[in-house]
Amino acid sequence: MTMTTTASPPPILQIQDLGFAYPGQPPIASGWNASIGPGVTLLYGDTGTGKSALLQVMAGLLPATGGRLTVAGASLDRAPEAYRKNMFFVDPATEQFHQVTPRECTATLTRGDPHFSEEKWQALVEGFALAPHLDKKMFMLSTGSKRKVWMAAGLASGRPLILLDEPTAGLDAPSTRCLWATLAGISAQATQPAQAVLVASAARIDTVPLAASIELPFSR
Repeated sequence: MTMTTTASPPPILQIQDLGFAYPGQPPIASGWNASIGPGVTLLYGDTGTGKSALLQVMAGLLPATGGRLTVAGASLDRAPEAYRKNMFFVDPATEQFHQVTPRECTATLTRGDPHFSEEKWQALVEGFALAPHLDKKMFMLSTGSKRKVWMAAGLASGRPLILLDEPTAGLDAPSTRCLWATLAGISAQATQPAQAVLVASAARIDTVPLAASIELPFSR
């Protein structure tokens, strides 16, 4: 593992002795320990190194082979409902929202979030050019537009931890600029309460100040 940090604020995500492997495959992670604080952290690695799988483990969608995950004081094993309300993740391959509109999808994803910002969501809708699509069914949207809907909901949710899997895939240039500007604001710790965004990407990020960078594959 290669991990570089620029600051050490109180952690939002704590990873303790985490392991994960697909059945019959070498482990992607074994005994992994990390503390992710506020700001933007890059989970970097080539295609096939396990970035998406680790995000799904952190989201509680794939079972770890050991260890503990804690977000804002709630651990996945002891308080799974509280844990999931402290983090935001949508699998880009999901078909769960195909029959609802982006407005309905956003309402479902952010229901009960006390720090959801309507103002921030509206700004992201404009920045992502989503306004003409808000009342269409999600299955009618392009892959990139679906990602925009989920990212707008997540980044406006106010949840402590946001997990983004290849967030620029399918995005046009103006939407990519909007995303980088939004992440830069989080990097500057301009959001209250503090948020951590973990971005899984096969490309380096040089447009946003990073709090940390984690590189895959981990050292065996």
